[in-house]
Amino acid sequence: MNKPVIAVTMGDPCGIGPEIIAAALADPAITALCRPLVLGDRSAMERGIAVAGAKLDIASAPDLLPPLDPPPGTLYLREFSKLKLDEIPYGAPTVAGGDACYRYICEAARLCLDGTVQAMATAPINKESMNSAGHDYPGHTELLAELTGTPEVVMMLAGERLKVTLVTIHEPLARVPELVTFDRVLSTIRITHDALSRWFCPAPRLAVLALNPHCGEGGMFGDEESRIIAPAVAAARDMGIDAAGPVSADTLFHFAAKGGYDAVVCMYHDQGLIPLKLLHFDDGVNVTLGLPIIRTSVDHGTAYDLAGTGKASAESMKAALIMAARMAQQQVCR
Repeated sequence: MNKPVIAVTMGDPCGIGPEIIAAALADPAITALCRPLVLGDRSAMERGIAVAGAKLDIASAPDLLPPLDPPPGTLYLREFSKLKLDEIPYGAPTVAGGDACYRYICEAARLCLDGTVQAMATAPINKESMNSAGHDYPGHTELLAELTGTPEVVMMLAGERLKVTLVTIHEPLARVPELVTFDRVLSTIRITHDALSRWFCPAPRLAVLALNPHCGEGGMFGDEESRIIAPAVAAARDMGIDAAGPVSADTLFHFAAKGGYDAVVCMYHDQGLIPLKLLHFDDGVNVTLGLPIIRTSVDHGTAYDLAGTGKASAESMKAALIMAARMAQQQVCR
């Protein structure tokens, strides 16, 4: 089977991205599944390799793709920045680092769109750093939606035991009720169903959460359940989607983690990410659904406090690469 090429964006050079990429690519289980092509910076990657203690040699790949059976211990790198180490000290956002990680993401999206690579997997970025460099996006999700011309995208966080998708993403909690609309809930259910049907299971079973405690308790704690969420679930079921809800978040995750549902549609960020990270703190994967390309990512941030210490776990990076490779192979099989 032809192993897919995965563009791996280096992320913020001041964080743990380079070292967890090095640790992940030193694992033969990763290169047995895919051909990683790192988009980043040589100085930062050399520093990351040293911190990770990885036995890797960098091979420059300005135009070529990694071979089908690359030599053991080889990291293929396309350089899109030439940073000096004094520009990217560990542990704090920098303008140089923010501009560089923006360029890595843009190039990875371009390579995916033109078919040069089959998927992209991203290391963490710092939003303050990227914004200080003039690239004003809340995160990867919104930037990739713009780069690919995609009007509707959904963030999914996934592990073996639990998958969650989000109706609202990086929003102040005070704004969430006004953003939970019929159209937004229905769109999230539909995109979740379509993506899971394509990549993960043929007939996904979805649970759709309530916004308020106890599903609003008959209107005592809010009416979004009866006014917005229940009609959206009914509309989804009319479309042939197996969706249940609204259901109370305080009990649902117990059953979802036991396999009762294939994914849980959540109304806001922490409603979904707290249980997800409780179960999959080390190996969770962030997947952007709805894009015309495959994009996976680690489900954590730059971890500035761990950068350069060699203590950062590479398990989420490995899981992101494995999931990207499996999704790419599923695409080939269709």
